[in-house]
Amino acid sequence: MTTAPAGAPERRDISPGQPDRPAPRGRRPMTASRRANRAGLAFVSPTFLVVLVVVILPILWTVLLAFQDAKLVDIQGMGLFGNWSLDNFTQVLDSAGFWSSLGTTLVYTAGATLGSIVLGLIAALALRRPFRGRGLLRAAMLLPYVAPVVAVAFVWEVALSPQYGIVNDWGRRLFGWDDPIAFLSTREYEVHLLGLHFDIPLALLTVIAFECWRYFPFAFLFILARLQAVPDGLEEAALVDGATLTQRFRHVLLPQLMPVIALLCVLRFILTFNKFDDIYLLTGGGSGTDVAAIRVYDFLTARYDVGAASAQALLLAVSLMILLGLYFKFFGNKVQEESS
Repeated sequence: MTTAPAGAPERRDISPGQPDRPAPRGRRPMTASRRANRAGLAFVSPTFLVVLVVVILPILWTVLLAFQDAKLVDIQGMGLFGNWSLDNFTQVLDSAGFWSSLGTTLVYTAGATLGSIVLGLIAALALRRPFRGRGLLRAAMLLPYVAPVVAVAFVWEVALSPQYGIVNDWGRRLFGWDDPIAFLSTREYEVHLLGLHFDIPLALLTVIAFECWRYFPFAFLFILARLQAVPDGLEEAALVDGATLTQRFRHVLLPQLMPVIALLCVLRFILTFNKFDDIYLLTGGGSGTDVAAIRVYDFLTARYDVGAASAQALLLAVSLMILLGLYFKFFGNKVQEESS
């Protein structure tokens, strides 16, 4: 019998018939795809949390309030499970002026969207060629868009004032106006043209003109960037073939600009349909400018009815989704065909 020397580790005798125990396995090594997935989740998680807190949760809370009898004084005690009903939607749909405000919103949105894009297109075409002072003019084009809305709205109110506005002063001097015109407080204004007499919604047309002036730089930037990417050889070839200026615009430039114009139509339509601050600062929603966003604000501040305001906001969102669905159904494929 042999003894192990002192300090040596003890030796285990393993019989020939006893199987060896497998060595304990460690954690599975992380592959490159797993590391990439974890890194992607780490980068996306902060954005997802911000969107969840700022966008998704308020939308869900608005939907819940739209089906409950919620007043402003009771908002702190409102829970998820209350007396749900459709009374708010019935109240909004049966209220006086709802359908007329929706029609006003459509007219305001369509006019402002079309006007701002047309003005942006004209400005981009005028400033695409190099000339002295072009950079200064391009920078000046952005002034209506970057200026604070409160400041520019106040300037328009002062300029259009019937008492001391510069527009009425020029009108009396240059066009012989007998009486000053209250542009922002006149619902219907009678116009005499070529022996015809008809009324125009003056206040609504004024806020549409303000919207076109304020947001045409947005379209100007998009269209100008696309014009800079149009190859010069296309226009040169059309010019050699004898194409006129309008023909070059219609058959060369316009097909190149159609994808950008379609995108601008969608963006400006969405933003203008929900517009509140411009109209509220100019007219307060009076004189035929009572758009749907103003009515939501009135339900909330004048009646303190949070449930009805949420219901009308939800109806406004549904109406916008329906209109955008119709746009993509009837015009989406046509725009893609022209751009391809």
